[in-house]
Amino acid sequence: MRNFNLDEAIQIANKLTYKTFQRNLTDVEIIILKGAWNREEYDAIAAKYQYATSYISQDVAPKLWKTLTEALGEKVRKSNFKEALKRHWQEYIYQENIEQEFPSNISSINFNLIKNEEKFQNSNSSENQQNFIPNIYVERHNIESICYETVKQPGSLIRIKAPSLMGKTYLIDKILSEAAQDKYRTVSLSFELADSSTHFNNLNKFLRWFCINISRELGLASELDEYWDEEGMGAKVSCTTFFEEYLLAQADTPLVLCLDDVDILFPYPEIYEDFFGLLRSWYEKARSRKVWKKLRLVIAHSTNVYIRLNINQSPFNVGLPIELPEFTHEQVISLVHQHSLNIDAKTIESLMQLVGGHPYLLEQAFIYMKIYPQVTITQILEQAATDAGIYSHHLREQWLNLQQHPELAAAFKKVIVSPIPIQIEPVLAYQLQSIGLVRLLGNKVEPRCQLYSQYFSQHLSHI
Repeated sequence: MRNFNLDEAIQIANKLTYKTFQRNLTDVEIIILKGAWNREEYDAIAAKYQYATSYISQDVAPKLWKTLTEALGEKVRKSNFKEALKRHWQEYIYQENIEQEFPSNISSINFNLIKNEEKFQNSNSSENQQNFIPNIYVERHNIESICYETVKQPGSLIRIKAPSLMGKTYLIDKILSEAAQDKYRTVSLSFELADSSTHFNNLNKFLRWFCINISRELGLASELDEYWDEEGMGAKVSCTTFFEEYLLAQADTPLVLCLDDVDILFPYPEIYEDFFGLLRSWYEKARSRKVWKKLRLVIAHSTNVYIRLNINQSPFNVGLPIELPEFTHEQVISLVHQHSLNIDAKTIESLMQLVGGHPYLLEQAFIYMKIYPQVTITQILEQAATDAGIYSHHLREQWLNLQQHPELAAAFKKVIVSPIPIQIEPVLAYQLQSIGLVRLLGNKVEPRCQLYSQYFSQHLSHI
C-alpha cells in the first residue's frame, strides 16, 4: 500500500465533500488543509497567503472541519483530520477502486493561490466563483499601543475581554507579531482545541495536555515525563516545575503565552479553580524570581468572569484589563475605505442602525457589496434579518445555539420583547453576552443590535 500523503488527503477530502455537498473544496479550504498538514497555526497560514487571520480562524476553518465532520461521519478537528482522512482513504484502497474514484490529478480543483486578496465562491453561479476582497485590518491604536508596552514588562499579564467575532483574534495576532519582532518566543493556545470529555474532567490530564501543546508550539521535544510526578509532587507543582526548569529555561528571551477562549473552562470547577490559581501564582512569582519574569501572559475570554474564585487566587483581578468595544463611526469609515467602496454617509448610517459597530457584521456587508456591486444597500437591509439575507449562516448558527440551550433562549426572548433594557439572571446575561447577542448596561441587558432583535423576535415568538 502506498504512503498516505498530502495529495491523497486533499483528494479524499474533495471526493467526500463533493459526494456529500455536491461541491469541490475551495482554494482557501485547500490552503488550510495544506497548512494544517504541516502543523502550521492559523495566523501563520493567513500570513503566508496574505489572508485576514479572522477569515481563516473564525470563518473558513471551523466551517471546513464541520464539513468534513458531516462528510466523514465522525468528529473532525485540526488536530485529528489526518487520521480521519487516512482511515477513509484506506477503505478505498482495500476496495481497489481508488483509481476509478479519483483521477491521477485534481484538475477540478484550482490550486492558484491568490495573494493580497480573499476569494469567495458562490455555489449557485459559476460566474461568481472568483471574487476578491483586500486584506483588511482596522487599527485600534490606543488599545494596541498599551498592549505592546505592557507585554514588554517583566512578568506582565493582559486580560482581553470581548464577545465572539469582536476582534480578539486580530488583537492577539498583533500582540504576538509585535513580540516576535522583539525576538520574544510566542505561543497562542486556544482551549477550544481540548477535548472536553477527555481533558476537562481531570486536572492532571488537563495540565499535561496544556504543557504538551505549549512544547509543541515552541518546537520543543516533549520531556514532560522527566518533570512530572503526580503522586509525589502533584499535578500543579509538576506543571510549575516543567515551566520553570524546562520551558522558561530554554532561552533567555521572554515567552509570551496567549491563552484564548479560557471561558470554556468556566463550567468545569474541578479544573478552573486550580488552573486559574496556578496562573495567578506564576504572575506572583515574577515579583521575586528572575526566571518567571520571562513569562508574559495574555488571557482572552468572551464574557465576564461569573465563576467563584478566591480573590488572591484569581488572574482576573490583576494585570491590564482590555475590553474591545464596537467600531466607532470613524473606524467604520476606515473599513469602507479599505474595501475601496464608494458609498455615502447615508448608506453607512443605515447599515450601522442595523448592526451597530459590530466588526464582523459590518465586514460581511462590505464584502458582499464589493463582490456584488449591483445589489443596493436597500436590498441588503430588507433581506438582512431573514434566512435569505447575507447574514443567514451566522443567524442560523446563533439560532441553533439557542435551541440547544432553552434557558438561554427563554432569557433572550425576555430581552427581545422588552422595549427597555432589563435585568436577567447574571449567569444567563454573561452567557448571552459571550456569544454576542446582548450588550451589558450595568446590571441590565439589551439586544446587541437591531439585526438580532428583528431576526429573533420571529424565531423566539413560539417559546
